[in-house]
Amino acid sequence: MDYQDVFGPAGPLARAIEGYAVRAEQCAMARAVGRALALAEPLIVEAGTGTGKTFAYLVPALLSGQSVIISTGTRTLQDQLFHRDVPMLARAIGLPVRVALLKGRANYLCRYRLETAPEQRQLFGAAKGGARHLNKILRWSAATRSGDLAELTDIPENSPLWPLVTSTRENCLGQECPQFARCHVYEARRAAQAAQVVVVNHHLLLADLTLKDEGFGDLLPGAQAVVLDEAHQVPDIAAQFFGLNWSSRQVQLLARDAALELTRSQLAAEDAAQALRELEANVQRLYADVSPRSGRIDWERLPDTFFDALGDLQAALQEAAARFEGLGSGPGIAACARRARELAARLGMLRAVDEQQGLRWAEGGIAGVQLHFTPFEIAERLRSYVQARPCAWVFTSATLALGEDFSHFTERIGLPQARALRIESPFDYREQSRLFLPRGMPEPQDPRFTERFIAACAPLLAASGGRAFLLFTSYRGLNEGQAVLARHFPDPPFPVLVQGQAPRDALLQQFRALGNAVLLGTGSFWEGVDVKGDALTLVAIDKLPFASPDDPLLKARLEGIRRRGGNPFFEYQVPQAVLALKQGVGRLIRDADDFGVILIGDPRLTTKAYGRLFLQSLPPSPVVTEPQAAADFLRRRLAGLALA
Repeated sequence: MDYQDVFGPAGPLARAIEGYAVRAEQCAMARAVGRALALAEPLIVEAGTGTGKTFAYLVPALLSGQSVIISTGTRTLQDQLFHRDVPMLARAIGLPVRVALLKGRANYLCRYRLETAPEQRQLFGAAKGGARHLNKILRWSAATRSGDLAELTDIPENSPLWPLVTSTRENCLGQECPQFARCHVYEARRAAQAAQVVVVNHHLLLADLTLKDEGFGDLLPGAQAVVLDEAHQVPDIAAQFFGLNWSSRQVQLLARDAALELTRSQLAAEDAAQALRELEANVQRLYADVSPRSGRIDWERLPDTFFDALGDLQAALQEAAARFEGLGSGPGIAACARRARELAARLGMLRAVDEQQGLRWAEGGIAGVQLHFTPFEIAERLRSYVQARPCAWVFTSATLALGEDFSHFTERIGLPQARALRIESPFDYREQSRLFLPRGMPEPQDPRFTERFIAACAPLLAASGGRAFLLFTSYRGLNEGQAVLARHFPDPPFPVLVQGQAPRDALLQQFRALGNAVLLGTGSFWEGVDVKGDALTLVAIDKLPFASPDDPLLKARLEGIRRRGGNPFFEYQVPQAVLALKQGVGRLIRDADDFGVILIGDPRLTTKAYGRLFLQSLPPSPVVTEPQAAADFLRRRLAGLALA
């Protein structure tokens, strides 16, 4: 197919979309995606910012007539695809398409659990607005068609009500549920089975891929193509799904639900009640060795008393399951018996796992004691899952390659032979931007670093009148940066927003509305943030974003590389930091009319040999090393904007 007919200046997109711009890069990507769909082969595409990759994979997907799953890394993009992009494109090209949106169970109202929520008022009664919010959910439940909790925009995300009105894989009653005929989760699944295009997220896709049922275990077999947008997130999410997790909180929720079911069934079952008391007592024994303040503890550092308590708790779960099964009363009690068996089995697997296969650790926190296992390598398993489903697999993101080299990503997903394509951004970075590398910066561990970093930012902030993201690699750096910025600008001529003051989306909305704000943020602002126009003309990054060596996923990956004789720093840590830096830098130029300066304070870009790899992977912005040159560029472009 000649996609130029669709993407060209006289095509249906140009006629239907106001401000549409023809991009050769977009058409090139569409041709590659169309070929992958036709041949049912894997394809990996790095699409530079401004390519228009969303339309570049949606158009071939719609025109193919195939059953397509589109998976995203964020709910924001998931909602954008379902509510805006797919319907708009379908109308533009004149192809009616049935599209469905699927989220995880926790995003849907469970009617059965809503019925029981008023009986658990002690769990939310003390929370601010708890009873009022429950009444609001009850009213909404009578009118909603989808049951998607995103429709309830005025109830806090951290409300204690949500776990009481949603189901999990563990506590779902399935077809035995008295509300099964009206279940929102299964209605969503049925809609997906009848749709041509199904929009999911990576967590749900991988749950389906690994058969960790989220209620959509038959999603993949019917798909003829799978497109994974924001695909750079896939390997780390896959590592979580290929591991094992268990928490004492799950046991406590089981005990709570079982007690409620016993009350609802009006059963005088002393044996079952005693089993619940024994579960709670055994959970409390775990806290003697792993308290909420313990943080992460490596498996080999846990005391023998902890392992003894785990064995006793596993036996108590098996006993509780037997007691519940002996009651033979209703689907609720039967589900509790199944949950107890599953928790005991998962605990047994964690205790018995081969230490040569991955990393185990315990963690104490407000959610109780959590146990984790992460495998050293996931590539082989991910490849086997992909190859077991013979359809087109398209992985795309703005950050997949190191320069022209895709091997870091392809090896992580187990597809080293997959066809890979790099699409350059259509933006003119040489005209639109400058890369400012300030001279004389101290090493990142120097206690003066943050002071010098903010000092380097100050003349540019003065020149731009704000309009900046100051991105830090740690909360410590963020807090220090906020204090230093206040000293440099005691009466700032621009609003200052700081991560944590409000939810991320609210901060971004405020940043765009103000037009001249300075926002200080950490990891969550490095990607998935889109601010077009002159509200953002400076992105300043303090240090190269090497991941914390204490992160368990990172430790497992590094240990796996060591065990096969590799070099963890150059094989993994450097490539991951390069891709993360590309994400952060990508926040600046989001449109053909955008302009600005990228400031990177880390001297290792020029003092270390690996710094060249970082620089080669960044957009081709001219490099300046004097603050005056960077500030003059901003003043000149802002002045030109004022005259336009």
